[in-house]
Amino acid sequence: MESYKELVNTLKSTTLLLDLERRSQLYQDITSICDYLANPRFQIAVFGPFNYGKSTLLNAILGNRTLPIDLIPTTGAAITVKYGTDVRTRIMFADGTEIYRSGTEVLQQFAVLDGNRRMRTDVISVEVFCPHPFLETGVELVDLPGTNDQEAQDNLVRDHLIRADLVVQLLDARKLMTLGERENLRDWLLDRGIKTVIFVANFINLLEPEEQKQVQKRLRFVAESFRSQLPPGFSNLYRVDALPALRARLKGDVAAANSSGLVAFETAVQNIVGIWQQNHGGVSSPRVQVITNQIQASLVNKIFAVSSQIKSFDEKQKAKVEINQKAVSLIKKGFNTSISNLRDWLALPKLLAKYQGDAAVALAENNFTSWQTASLKKDLKELQTAVVKWLYQAYNFFAEQRPEDLLIPLPQEPQLTLPPMPNPNNDLHETGAIAVGSGIGWLLGGPLGAAVVGSISYLLNKNIQQQDEKLVQESYHQQVAKICIAAAESYLTSLSSQGLSNVFDYEQKAARVIHFGVSEPAEISQLREDIKRLQLGFNQLLQVLIRANIPTKYQPYREIPKPAEKVELPPPPPYGEVPKPPPPPNPTELEAKFRNWELDEEIAQMKAKMALPTLGQKEKIARAYNVLGLKPNASLAEVKQAYRTLVKKWHPDLYINQPYKEQLAQEKMRLVNAAYKLLCNDLNG
Repeated sequence: MESYKELVNTLKSTTLLLDLERRSQLYQDITSICDYLANPRFQIAVFGPFNYGKSTLLNAILGNRTLPIDLIPTTGAAITVKYGTDVRTRIMFADGTEIYRSGTEVLQQFAVLDGNRRMRTDVISVEVFCPHPFLETGVELVDLPGTNDQEAQDNLVRDHLIRADLVVQLLDARKLMTLGERENLRDWLLDRGIKTVIFVANFINLLEPEEQKQVQKRLRFVAESFRSQLPPGFSNLYRVDALPALRARLKGDVAAANSSGLVAFETAVQNIVGIWQQNHGGVSSPRVQVITNQIQASLVNKIFAVSSQIKSFDEKQKAKVEINQKAVSLIKKGFNTSISNLRDWLALPKLLAKYQGDAAVALAENNFTSWQTASLKKDLKELQTAVVKWLYQAYNFFAEQRPEDLLIPLPQEPQLTLPPMPNPNNDLHETGAIAVGSGIGWLLGGPLGAAVVGSISYLLNKNIQQQDEKLVQESYHQQVAKICIAAAESYLTSLSSQGLSNVFDYEQKAARVIHFGVSEPAEISQLREDIKRLQLGFNQLLQVLIRANIPTKYQPYREIPKPAEKVELPPPPPYGEVPKPPPPPNPTELEAKFRNWELDEEIAQMKAKMALPTLGQKEKIARAYNVLGLKPNASLAEVKQAYRTLVKKWHPDLYINQPYKEQLAQEKMRLVNAAYKLLCNDLNG
């Protein structure tokens, strides 16, 4: 078993990946198979319903009454019989304590069912040590509880069967292979890769000679139907009359032991064990393959489920990114247009062309503040609002960074310094300049003020730079006009310079607002990590199975690409498609099957098998009506309608993945078809 250590460790780690419930059947099977692989012992388990004589058979093999037997269901634990120099019993309890006593009397207290026919929940293992030469070879015998009483016993038996190298299924010759036994044979053994099975028929000695012959035929049919994986030359069916065999052993009656069938059975088992102990892998491989196939299928299912979640998120994220990219493009376009309009408005030549004259006039009319609010500030605010609204739209859409308002403060209102005002009589004059802070209309007033405003308009419409030095000698109002014009130019120059600088800074900040980050929720990031771990675990298990020579139908996963690469998630391995339940039968296809049912060759063969040669024609017809659920003398139309109803109810395709129900449906349809054909022929005849 040294070669299986790696496999056992890998199976345990894979169980953690699957996060299986401890009560789930797969978890229990993995635990059992790991225990089976980790121990070099060779176990022979005897199982069957209560009162089939399991303990009696084992006692006969051991040659004494080692195990408790009675007329009522007795064994309430899995009792493992091992080699020991003397007969001793060890009971292990769930709390870690144990009892280790001489003899087996303690079994009556801890290894039998209580008054309510239930097992003790505090006992986790029962071992009996016995000085028997067969056990000395490393073989262990396991006496399992009966299987037709309590669910807890059934679960215990099911878990132990997978650990047994050889399973002895005890049959009662008086009621061969009940429905429950057939189900156990299929669900507990066949479907789990346990095919190292020997059938032992008990109680044949209680039948009449003629009955024994009939039972022997049925037994052979059972044995031939189940393809046991035994070494060549060995039968999978033996007759052992357990109680006579035990009595013969206790008396030392060799002849009686031979006639009971015990010796032939023991010889076969010992030879089989001797062969298998040389090649134990041949026994373990099939059941390990079944369990690992289930594990791999569960991993593939989980990987598929997780990858589907990731794929769904990636698809939504991709759509979101595309929408955001379009939004970024539109918002940037609108923002750039608005910022361009603002920058164009702030360009000094255009500011001067549009506002210098009005600004100079407003200064001359002592109305600069009102003009600034009603005209310049209003226009600037509209342009600023047009710019900022795009950033707020970006924030509302992307919620990346809250935008700041675009601040372009207006320069301080111009302060004018006027030259000395001339005196018409040459008597009134100023030795210095007059400082005017809030306009000059109040000072110049009347015709002189109007003359200044007129000069502003005149001078702005002429190229001031081309004026010669004679302007100095020109009228006073022309000089004042030049001062107003120059002050307006200085004011607008300051607005242009400061405004363009603020716009440049604002553009840098805007880039952080008109932006979206492709963030990923923490749960999706966790799913990506989960799928990597699942795929890594799947691939590691696959490699270990290959090294252990355990067949597998799967291929390794490739690494999942990162979402940024925009590559589709890899499909499940080519030879390991995700197991999915088949779709329900298409109603149209099912109707076609109904119409062609009579033409189906397989059904025709079923009809032939359902012939009733021992009944007379009247009895056959009466039985046919009964099978279809009709009263005698029903019409042909009623027969056809009843047939159609039953086919819809019992069509085998309706029970795919339910082997037992599918088998029942097939058997039901054999009867239905035979009855339908018989009645159709009779009513049409």
